Amino acid sequence: MSQVQDWSQVPLGPEERLDDLLWGGRHIIQNTNQFCFSIDAVLLAHYPKYHSNWRVFDLGTGTGVMPLLIADEVKEIHALEINPVMAALAQRNVKLNGLEDKIHVAQGDYRQISQLYQRESFDCVIVNPPYRPVQQGTISALEGVAAARHEVTATLEDVVAAARYLLRFRGRFAMVHLPERLGEIMVAMAKHQIQPKRLQLVQPKPHKESNLMLIEGVVGAAPGGLKVELPLMVHKEDGSYTEEILAIYNMKK
Repeated sequence: MSQVQDWSQVPLGPEERLDDLLWGGRHIIQNTNQFCFSIDAVLLAHYPKYHSNWRVFDLGTGTGVMPLLIADEVKEIHALEINPVMAALAQRNVKLNGLEDKIHVAQGDYRQISQLYQRESFDCVIVNPPYRPVQQGTISALEGVAAARHEVTATLEDVVAAARYLLRFRGRFAMVHLPERLGEIMVAMAKHQIQPKRLQLVQPKPHKESNLMLIEGVVGAAPGGLKVELPLMVHKEDGSYTEEILAIYNMKK
């Protein structure tokens, strides 16, 4: 199927909006009663160094934003989403952008990943998981938002275990998360034979503490050799985006 030519004619349901991804002419429908993607998903999508022959898996795809952003860089993408409303929306977004031959979205629970996909059949797994345990912070009254922000349906351990099941030997695992949980993440990755090899902190502004981090590991790699990259700055002091962020958003002048 070809990509929609007149985006103004795309039918939208109640509480839905159409956003321009500023990437390859692609657009995405989001439901404001559910969880809408933010910069963390965009940063993660562009973090791994993909290969054109890779099969990539997106755990907990939401509206399908990351597959839409990386579709031109890899051979094939599978995505799983537990929320049926979001899964259906992700499937619509794939169809609207004419990417059914490359992106395959399913509704399901990655805690039962072994019942859904073949073991060690992917080259790369990307995941933007819920950041906080249920006992931390205020849980949203909106069910879809709550599950996206808090570990209501799956824990950090569940995420890493599912990724390891999917990844081949030497496969790559990439995740965006909170710096405060780095210790737990490193332990979970090591437990599931994934050795961290790249780490980058994300700062909202100069002189502000990092509020996000990007981490990448390799299945079956030898311990050690972690490369801690220079922090990624999102905003300049005046609040405008840095050149690095403009380049990621394809807006660099």
